[in-house]
Amino acid sequence: MDLDKTMFFKMEKNNELDSKKILKEVYDSLVEKGYNPINQIVGYILSGDPTYITSHNDARTKIRSIERDELLEKLVKNYIGLES
Repeated sequence: MDLDKTMFFKMEKNNELDSKKILKEVYDSLVEKGYNPINQIVGYILSGDPTYITSHNDARTKIRSIERDELLEKLVKNYIGLES
């Protein structure tokens, strides 16, 4: 075993379709409970506090399955037109 080499560790990320589906389900759950979904999702992304997301329909667990930095990266890329 060569101790001078760096080991790479790669975690499987949610694919883009899964992330979009999860975000839409969370959005819908927030709407159903009467919250402003955009404000709540932004609050969650900025703070990392899962209590911004309702537990209705397991939305809180679902959104926590997406890494916040991954979600933010996808949102920025989409906003500037790098992803559809």
